[in-house]
Amino acid sequence: MKVDTNEIYDMLLQRFGKAECELEHKNNFELIVAVILSARCTDKRVNEITKDLFKKYPDAKSLANANIEELEKEVYSCGFYKNKAKNLISMARDLVTRFNGEVPSSYEDLISLSGVGRKTANVVMFVGFKKPAIAVDTHVFRVSNRLGIVEAKTPLECELKLQKKVNKDKWGNFHHLLVLFGRYVCKSRNPYCKDCEFKSFCKYFNKNK
Repeated sequence: MKVDTNEIYDMLLQRFGKAECELEHKNNFELIVAVILSARCTDKRVNEITKDLFKKYPDAKSLANANIEELEKEVYSCGFYKNKAKNLISMARDLVTRFNGEVPSSYEDLISLSGVGRKTANVVMFVGFKKPAIAVDTHVFRVSNRLGIVEAKTPLECELKLQKKVNKDKWGNFHHLLVLFGRYVCKSRNPYCKDCEFKSFCKYFNKNK
């Protein structure tokens, strides 16, 4: 069955309404820090960590000068804390030395920062700078393949195919809608298939029912 991407978008919009980033932040510096911490971690946990973290490190300069052992302790509960602490300090130093402490607004500059990959850059582009971007995290990748929106073996392949199938003005919103759907309905394990409006063409449901 051919999947109508626009129909999926409209149905997700009807379910969730206006979807927004659930990472709490007040500016683009806080946003990029939160997104880096969110890798393989829930937004709820990240928000608990950053509540105190942003008080201690309110800007790139303070984070660039952070003691790595202390920072590791502060981000420990979000997992992969050693790599995340290292990446945060390196990213902050890049901001200070190359961008006057400000988060750059171009995709090329964002992915040039230490510890910043495509997903993080795309989230910052859309959420922080309101520019068209579609980020592929574990939820977007899983749901897109399960529903047959795309057939992709890697996040990059998924991103490029979604860009072609989704209208550019909907990229960011579609990302958020897929994230919410993957987080609360189409979970990795034990998805709530009974509560899903896409069962008729869902590859996962029809394979496992």
